[in-house]
Amino acid sequence: MRKGIWAAIGAYILWGLLPVYWKLIRQVPAPEILGHRIVWSLLFAVLLLMIRRHWRWIGALRHQPRLLLTFAATGTILAGNWLIYIWAVNNNFIVEASLGYFINPLVNVLLGVVFLKERLRPLQWVAILVALGGVTYLTVQIGSLPWISLTLAFSFGVYGLIRKTAALASLEGLSLEMSIVFLPALAYLFWLAGQGQAAFGQETGTSLLLVLAGLATALPLLLFAYSARLIPLSTIGILQYIAPTLQFLLGVLVYHEPFSPTRLVGFLLIWTALLIYTLESLWIMRRRRY
Repeated sequence: MRKGIWAAIGAYILWGLLPVYWKLIRQVPAPEILGHRIVWSLLFAVLLLMIRRHWRWIGALRHQPRLLLTFAATGTILAGNWLIYIWAVNNNFIVEASLGYFINPLVNVLLGVVFLKERLRPLQWVAILVALGGVTYLTVQIGSLPWISLTLAFSFGVYGLIRKTAALASLEGLSLEMSIVFLPALAYLFWLAGQGQAAFGQETGTSLLLVLAGLATALPLLLFAYSARLIPLSTIGILQYIAPTLQFLLGVLVYHEPFSPTRLVGFLLIWTALLIYTLESLWIMRRRRY
């Protein structure tokens, strides 16, 4: 239990500090960073599979074309989510990106209602309506939808919804997803190199950071997968707010992104919604346990 909690905390801290990593290579265009993240993530995942000598699942894929289609969809969605997140961080929208991951748990609940026909309890409806009020308030006050937040929240929510039905563990799933988008990513990187526009190879520090993007991607995923087997879902549900909280604090306190009182009101509404949702979920789980 204790090891699982520390593994989950480690995963969410790494995810929360990821903006610092992307800022270190902000001179590299987001599509090129994404290409390297995909390529080196796959190579790192394959290395782990070699160490574990775990290949049997690959042979079974030949008889599961539907599974391949599922992971083609999740790989594409995940790549799109990564691209928007990297672009947002390096264009000084860390605060808005963090809002997306604060909203994400409520989006997951909403997607469960729409696609899995799950039924919500009254307080869960209250939480969703309060969050909707926060998004509406921000939209009216800013004059446009917080599209970065909503795109990140819904893309990751849809990704989780599809992965929920896919019978592969975290490392195997990541390996398959990255292998599907690997060739387009590699072709794009070679095209950049052919045009003389590639950042890779121009400066040692930047090139090394692009290579290590694979480790920065896979390590928190592996820690999370390890923790998920050892601790209750309710504990993971609480710990998941570490990542967007760190991202928010980085955006405001370290990178000095603008955060007006108007935006604070919208964030407070969404944080209130999360508090309602979390406390209600913990209360229900406690009742079921006893």
